[in-house]
Amino acid sequence: MQFAKRLDKIPPYLFAEINRKRDELIAKGVDIINMGVGDPDIPTPNCILQVMHGAIDDPSTHNYPPYQGTPEFRQATAKWMESRFGVTGLNPDTEIVASIGSKEAIHNIFLAFVEPGDYTLIPDPGYPVYRTGTIFAGGEPYIMPLKAENHFLPDLSAIPSAIAHQAKLLWVNYPNNPTGAIASLEFFAELVAFCQEYDILLCHDHAYSEIAYDGYKPPSVLQVPGAKDIAIEFHSLSKSYNMTGWRIGFAVGNSTGIKGLTQVKTNVDSGVFKAIQKTAIAAYSTTEAQLQAVTSVYEHRRNIVVEGLQSLGWSIQPPKATLYMWTPVPGGYTSQEFTNLLLDKCGIVVPPGIGYGATGEGFFRIALTIPEESLREAIGRMKDAGIRYRE
Repeated sequence: MQFAKRLDKIPPYLFAEINRKRDELIAKGVDIINMGVGDPDIPTPNCILQVMHGAIDDPSTHNYPPYQGTPEFRQATAKWMESRFGVTGLNPDTEIVASIGSKEAIHNIFLAFVEPGDYTLIPDPGYPVYRTGTIFAGGEPYIMPLKAENHFLPDLSAIPSAIAHQAKLLWVNYPNNPTGAIASLEFFAELVAFCQEYDILLCHDHAYSEIAYDGYKPPSVLQVPGAKDIAIEFHSLSKSYNMTGWRIGFAVGNSTGIKGLTQVKTNVDSGVFKAIQKTAIAAYSTTEAQLQAVTSVYEHRRNIVVEGLQSLGWSIQPPKATLYMWTPVPGGYTSQEFTNLLLDKCGIVVPPGIGYGATGEGFFRIALTIPEESLREAIGRMKDAGIRYRE
């Protein structure tokens, strides 16, 4: 029995490999501090849990849901987009579809629009699914390097016209995983204009829209005039409301993009459990104060790590958003060598930058999803091991 040849092009999923190494060390008795995966350790808010209890007891939630999501969920989503971003006039029937988290929708949009030989324009470093989704659809990924000197924004002028004319999708993700970078509405307007010029579906992965600090509020690409003509945005309740395991999100925007995505989804999944959709509607009513109570925890953790790394010689600034810190490795190491060093000497698990693409070389990512005392312990272990930043 042989695997399909497409699997030869796809490395083991980054976090699956990290978890394997972690489990091996735990089995050997090593005390591991895992700063690898961005899975919030803060429980889902109790007000959301209470709605779920009632929704499960309601027998009307026990049958198959509508493929595109219940009308109530899609209507509530349209209202949330208006209240949160000021995006008005969204049609719940043609411009919104519920998703099983955002990962499956991100993968399935490739199947809807990319044919063998088509290009996709993907950020590097970036969420690995952008590349693997391209490969599964038979397309060719064209890398848009995200470099520190350009504030981790892609340089659209560097994309050859011939490539742009053959591209079907352009992917961005701000606030960004893994770099923590942010983008302005002015940059989103540049993206919209570029994609309109070349008739490319602009795909914005907005999974971290509600995880931001220092008073910053990330914008939606759909706030740009005319964006809905060319753009689709992917949202997830996973990080915003500590609901990673619930698997609920949505895609919103251009009706052709939503139609294509919905057509794929009707053939590969049977929708989101109605009880979870009811609960997601309740999550939309979470107050600003309740959201701030969660983000302030991550903000405090961010400050601990920034101050700790600065004490060890790193010259870094605190990110404005996401659950991550994109941190340069000391001179003399590759990203893989340095993360192996942290694992071997300190029992610290972090992913190497190279795991997010070739441009990620020279960095590693820290997730702020473990308790304060563990973060302080990690800094202490690095200090005791003599690990410092050097150019």
